[in-house]
Amino acid sequence: MDDLDRKILAELQMDGRLTVTELAARVKLSVSPCHRRVRDLERTGAIRGYRAVVDPAAVGLDFEALVFATLRWEDRDTVAAFEQAVAAVPYVVQAQRLFGEPDYLLRVVAADLPAFQQLYDGQLATLPGVQRLTSTIVMKHIVDDRPLPAR
Repeated sequence: MDDLDRKILAELQMDGRLTVTELAARVKLSVSPCHRRVRDLERTGAIRGYRAVVDPAAVGLDFEALVFATLRWEDRDTVAAFEQAVAAVPYVVQAQRLFGEPDYLLRVVAADLPAFQQLYDGQLATLPGVQRLTSTIVMKHIVDDRPLPAR
């Protein structure tokens, strides 16, 4: 990956709806080589996909919490079962496995506190292998969906 690829990635992170012609003009490259580079970035996985970034509040998901999960056991089967079950919960919008304690961080959205409590009690607390869940409510986003730095 060279500086030109990084410029292409920076532009697409700011506006994924750019046409190849617009993108080529912004990075000062002709259309064919720009298109070829974009296809190569997609093929190698540097560009994982394109999507709309939706405001959760605009679709009625005004409540957000961070849930920390600690597993009872960390054997391969328990970890796999937990991760598969978490991936199936649509209101978990991000999940990361962590080093140390706790084992996982889940970013969860819901309509409101009662909806979160129902999700917490009915789905999150029953995930395979869970020993303990702790959560905190997100007050405000300071940095959200920031493009990756060009280096």
